[in-house]
Amino acid sequence: MSIAELMIEAQDLHRSFGAKEAVKGISFSVRHGEIFGFLGPNGAGKTTTIRMLTGQTAPTAGRAVVAGCDVVKQQKELKQYIGVVFEEQNLYERLSARKNLEFSCWLYGLPTTRVDEVLEMVKLRDRAKDPIRAFSNGMRQRIMIARALLHRPQVLFLDEPSRGLDPITARDLRHTIAQLSKEGTTILLTTHLMEEADQLCQRIAFIANGQLVASDTPRSLKLAHGERTLTVTLVDRQATLLDKVIKLDDPDDQAQLCQWMQLGIVRSIHSNEATLEEVFIKIAGTRLA
Repeated sequence: MSIAELMIEAQDLHRSFGAKEAVKGISFSVRHGEIFGFLGPNGAGKTTTIRMLTGQTAPTAGRAVVAGCDVVKQQKELKQYIGVVFEEQNLYERLSARKNLEFSCWLYGLPTTRVDEVLEMVKLRDRAKDPIRAFSNGMRQRIMIARALLHRPQVLFLDEPSRGLDPITARDLRHTIAQLSKEGTTILLTTHLMEEADQLCQRIAFIANGQLVASDTPRSLKLAHGERTLTVTLVDRQATLLDKVIKLDDPDDQAQLCQWMQLGIVRSIHSNEATLEEVFIKIAGTRLA
């Protein structure tokens, strides 16, 4: 991988608040157009890391480069290349969706013609004239993303974007995130929702107590830490269904499966792949919530 393909590169990042070390020397990189999941429980250091990567909090030690900008030495230049959506929603409730976005355009010297484009991207152009106070939590979250996209950022930081959303709204939001990635936006996503990360992310990193404890593709992590077993559902002469567990590396179990197949009594076979949450608990020794 060439350096030019790396949109985020963190090297031995530390951040302390008094005697408490919130981030303890983490290193990782994110490729162009990738959705990278930064996963861990509340208080693990996810938001602090985003604040360092976006120039809002200076690292105590270490270095980070985002979109070619040093996050400490080139803070002004960095802002034009990144978009940030934090968990807290800071929209103007009395203003319409359009006025909220037009105000942001005015603040950052952007043409207001961009407003309709981003509203279309988040599927809210038909609600542009409605006040934010009339919006659901999911709609507000999409307006937050629209605002972050006004200046066409190369890198988008999303901090717990699906927290508090109903399943249908969360699904629609995930679709928007996936589409942005396809169009070339690099996305760093923090979440404690492992299913969301499994669906969206090309690669993920687990953080616990301020330290990275694993980093790989979701599939590789699940295969590496899951059991190499199958659950085989059989049917007996009384039409009763029975579940049997087969070890893939056991020659006797392999022969037994072949025999069941020849007898025609196998009704289904399922691999016992670990979930990301199970992998996290196994590696980090703690739960996500």
